[in-house]
Amino acid sequence: MKPGAAPEASAGADAGTPDGAWLRVHPASPFVRGWVALAAISFFFFRDTFERMLQGGPLVDAQLAGRAPWLLLGGGVLLLLTGLGYVLSWYFTRYQVAEGYVRINTGFLFKQQRQARLDRVQAIDIVQPLLARIFGLAELKFEVADAGESAVRLAYLRMDEARQLRATILARAAGVVPDPAQPGAVAAEAPEHAVLTVPPGRLIGSLLLSEQSVVVVVGGMASVVLSAATENRSFYLFLIPAVLGMVAAYWNSINRGYNFTAAISPDGIRLRYGLLDTQAQTLPPGRIQALRVSQPPLWRIFGWYRIQVNVAGYGAAGSNGEASSRTTLLPVGTFPDVLTMLSLVLPDPGSQEPVRIFTAGINGLAPAVPVEGQAVSGPDDGGFVTTPRRARLLAPLGWRRNGFTATGTALLIRSGRWWRHLVVIPHQRTQSMALEQGPLARRFRVADLVLHTTAGPVSPRLVQAGLDEGRALLDAQAARARAARRRQTSEHWLDQVRPLVAVPSPSEEPNSQEDPQHG
Repeated sequence: MKPGAAPEASAGADAGTPDGAWLRVHPASPFVRGWVALAAISFFFFRDTFERMLQGGPLVDAQLAGRAPWLLLGGGVLLLLTGLGYVLSWYFTRYQVAEGYVRINTGFLFKQQRQARLDRVQAIDIVQPLLARIFGLAELKFEVADAGESAVRLAYLRMDEARQLRATILARAAGVVPDPAQPGAVAAEAPEHAVLTVPPGRLIGSLLLSEQSVVVVVGGMASVVLSAATENRSFYLFLIPAVLGMVAAYWNSINRGYNFTAAISPDGIRLRYGLLDTQAQTLPPGRIQALRVSQPPLWRIFGWYRIQVNVAGYGAAGSNGEASSRTTLLPVGTFPDVLTMLSLVLPDPGSQEPVRIFTAGINGLAPAVPVEGQAVSGPDDGGFVTTPRRARLLAPLGWRRNGFTATGTALLIRSGRWWRHLVVIPHQRTQSMALEQGPLARRFRVADLVLHTTAGPVSPRLVQAGLDEGRALLDAQAARARAARRRQTSEHWLDQVRPLVAVPSPSEEPNSQEDPQHG
């Protein structure tokens, strides 16, 4: 549908706006986006005038009296042109939800139209920077499988409009067909049931026990020792950039992880977090490609864990704080919290004893069976097949942890003796696999199995598996992936999460480890 042929409506269109109408974002959105540029221009041209006015002196320096009017005029013209550019960008920015697509048109001189199929939407976020929160505005992001680029980014809408548009798009993405008799009917926002929150004290404690804190403390102790031994206090100067960097990292983590809340609804997993800049994510469980549960050594004191995920469209995390926070399913939580989040991602764990299997994957350790040439496995270790004893010299501490097991719906890979990790890959999300073997691995007859999923913080890799076990796993996992993809032929994920959204009775405990659904 061409923009000129479609009906138009303002951003404040009412609930009866016909389906397929072209709408505009809020008129204040360009200034909320570009206030930094406007402030910089004003500061550059009018700083001296403002300072002199505060000091009670002349508004114009005597040395610049002849050129001051021209400078002020130039600054005013530049400020006016910048503001006019923002107004034009708002006027020529329109969006539409119709025919199974969400489309956005932008550009004054160079026009651009971007669109995304609704049934390919991987996740949808509502973002509120601090200034947008003051004006009651929000930004909407639609993610599709396009290597981390936002297919559609609408900034800014009124908060109620952003929620309504999100509900409409999620309903269409889930396969809900609008009633032809009521084309302007509003899609009701799906109800939700909160499952967990992260207390601020736990978040701060996890930062204090992080690896960065250990590095700074060790560096401080080394500086004290070197200063005392050499009587040279210049070693303390090396701590300044480290401390500044740690404070900045702490602030970013607290600002992005504060008030973290997870809930389940018919349209997916909802995550809310943020102190100054708030964000509300909606992740359809079927769009999560891989999941990793990790535990740093110092977190074991309190039994804390972190969960990160790969989601198509988010791309690799770590390039900036926003990407890292968006791929974090649980910043810090207890073991029951981990089981709860796993139950949302895998409503069907594919096992009659999911708690035992996931417990062995997260905290398990295979027995040191003195049988040469055999892989270590057993019922007490959740059925995990670990590195053969013959290869223990390659990983003296980790060979009893490195291993794998498979349920009816997912492959589980665990690793790490001190930094514990458990990676969960749904069978249907396995894209390709490869066996890798170096010279030492050939000597000990072990190999690494690499599983390829979408880009993200999780890199599934089974290390130092027995060569025979690795080959058998390669063939078996390929067969499981093909069978799982045949069973799941629909792109609509609403039916997969529908059983999870019933409000539990007072006697039910969502964090219970005894309920197989929460394993």
